[in-house]
Amino acid sequence: MPEQQNIEYKQSWRDEYIKWICGFANAQGGKIFIGIDDKEEVTGLDDYKKLMDDIPNKIVNHLGLVVDVNLRKKGEKYYIEIDVPVSTVPISYHGAYHYRSGSTKQELKGNALNQFILKKMGISWEQQPVPEASLKDIDEETVKNFVQKAVSMQRISESAVNADTLTILKNLKLINEQGEFLLAALLLFGKEPDKYALGCYFKIGRFVNSDSDLRFQDIVEGNILNMADKVMRKLNDRYLIRPISYKGLERMEPLEYPEQALREAILNSIIHKNYSRTNIFLSVYNDRLIIWNPGGLPASLSIEMLKKKHGSEPRNGLIARVFFMAGYIESWGRGIDIMMEGCRQYGIPEPVIVEEQDGISVTFLKDIYTEEYLRTLDINERQVKAILYIKEHRKITNTKYQEINTVGKTLATEELRYLIDKELIIQSGSKGRGSRYELKR
Repeated sequence: MPEQQNIEYKQSWRDEYIKWICGFANAQGGKIFIGIDDKEEVTGLDDYKKLMDDIPNKIVNHLGLVVDVNLRKKGEKYYIEIDVPVSTVPISYHGAYHYRSGSTKQELKGNALNQFILKKMGISWEQQPVPEASLKDIDEETVKNFVQKAVSMQRISESAVNADTLTILKNLKLINEQGEFLLAALLLFGKEPDKYALGCYFKIGRFVNSDSDLRFQDIVEGNILNMADKVMRKLNDRYLIRPISYKGLERMEPLEYPEQALREAILNSIIHKNYSRTNIFLSVYNDRLIIWNPGGLPASLSIEMLKKKHGSEPRNGLIARVFFMAGYIESWGRGIDIMMEGCRQYGIPEPVIVEEQDGISVTFLKDIYTEEYLRTLDINERQVKAILYIKEHRKITNTKYQEINTVGKTLATEELRYLIDKELIIQSGSKGRGSRYELKR
């Protein structure tokens, strides 16, 4: 059996293996076998009696841990099993914190160490107190607007309208028992939240086709409760267009992406962001829009699970609760459903959601005629090839379809008709030899 998440094999004992025991204790626990090689062959130990005394004492002295050290025997050979339980508190070895990840040991530093210690203590980043903060750091107008929205949504009592700011924040559990403001309070309602969270910005950039071609950019700052509205206004004013069309005599000017789905993605990125890291990035290209926010999914969720019915597991529970009370979001984990359904109704591909760079990216595709998307549809390779030909040359004829696919006229006619029925192309021009086919959208 190869080494895995919770198992390590060593042929002989070295004191440096105490680091591995530290890593197991800080992660999910595990076992270290001394006297067994990587092929799970028992090589045996000559000094097993001495090790049975030394190993437990060294673990206690260096880590403060009591673990089970068991002597095992296979045939005439002895080996030792060290059974390491999960520690409920952070464990360090000579001041360094080690962590077992996959089949490797990592030394935690910087932000990773900070997040690990908070998690072990049962505290999220947003729950940390800020002793130096006071009421003068709170934007009372934002608090007032929140109360009005929450009352209108019937999510707090009407009596809250007459309550003072401190009472409101205490009731929202944004002030601890010692009277200290929590980081969540300053992010949600602070006048200058960036004083306490360096990543409290939303960066927007306009690119052409690649990241090397940046045309202009903006930084949206301020408290996060107002951030989604600011980002949407900036997108409307400077980054996105509203193509004009008519439904009968009615002039239609919808945004080039479904607004509800886009707003939901922006809200998700703000609420679920890891605020101890970098900013949220929104990149607008000619054919797509990408939102990336730092912070991966919780261990109990995957991208595929997000697309199914699932519970809500916000990274920042206090922040999510305030957004819910203000009516910005629902509390049932339906954000992804809203985004998917909005794109389907708009006639564009469902957004592509990916875990990358220790964060989540959501990509909205404006162009449905991409090879990647076309291959997800119920059409064959010849039809994909024909659509991409039309995209490049603006039209195709029956004769050209036969030529590029090496098929006869009857099959070409059937497959072009199928694409019309799928509402991917339209037929234009005179019928017969003069007929041509163009993209519908």
